Amino acid sequence: MTDLLPLVIFVLFVLGMLALDLGVLQRRVHVLSFREAIGWYAFWVSLSIAFNVGLYFWRGPQPALEFLTGYILEVSLSMDNVFVFAVIFSYMAVKAEFQHRVLFWGIVGALVMRATFILVGVTLVGRFHWILYLFGVFLVITGGKLLREQTDKFHPERSPVLRLARRILPITETYEGSAFFVRREGRRFATPLLLVLLLVETTDVLFAVDSIPAIFAVTLDPFIVFTSNVFAILGLRALYFVLSGAIRKFRYLRPGLALVLIFVGMKMLVAGFYKLPTLLSLGVICGILGAAILASLSRKEEAEVGSRK
Repeated sequence: MTDLLPLVIFVLFVLGMLALDLGVLQRRVHVLSFREAIGWYAFWVSLSIAFNVGLYFWRGPQPALEFLTGYILEVSLSMDNVFVFAVIFSYMAVKAEFQHRVLFWGIVGALVMRATFILVGVTLVGRFHWILYLFGVFLVITGGKLLREQTDKFHPERSPVLRLARRILPITETYEGSAFFVRREGRRFATPLLLVLLLVETTDVLFAVDSIPAIFAVTLDPFIVFTSNVFAILGLRALYFVLSGAIRKFRYLRPGLALVLIFVGMKMLVAGFYKLPTLLSLGVICGILGAAILASLSRKEEAEVGSRK
């Protein structure tokens, strides 16, 4: 990596932010309010914008535009995570005051896994450029399947990881506050909260399979790929608490995300013949998401008017 020193500085900065987050939010167990969630998400978005501006002056407009496009793409694809997290917490009956702890450690694990995926992906693409076309086909197929799926198709009880954990780990029957492990009679037991964390980590791996190949359609620069992914993930927990109550109301958001995946996949497939400008890609992605959100809001207003009649 040519950007080793900046990457090390960035990782140290992220670790410092996570330590601050842990010290502030995890100091006491409480329900994260909507106002707090908005504040934290605004904080992470502001940091992302500040980094983008710094990247503009450091490396120029094109890398900055690639970062912005990658960041928006990753944030949009993470919207589906919000729905899945809500399903997991509902199925596992996790109290609201313990959810942010699970998501914090889930995000820490996600950062490690994403870094590994990115390193492997960049190495493979560097050696076998034709893999980009396989990524493109995969994204088009995934987007097509997502268009046909219903939003309630995720079933935590079918997770092989959950079944395996229940088979090999001694687990307490009830939650033990915010603890993942407890010791009883000299023996360590896992709590159901650890199972929730395993489910969150597993689903992030599945989503990374989509999001990592998608950003390779924007840039192959490992530094930009990694930093845009990290900033999107850092804001994911706050985004969950902002959208968890409203995500089901955005009826057309999931089809919009499916179209984004199809568009990105098609862009990768035609890259050998025509390289779509990054600015145009950014416009298309924002346009699809904007249209999906507006259509959802319009549908909601029509439903409310109909219910009053």
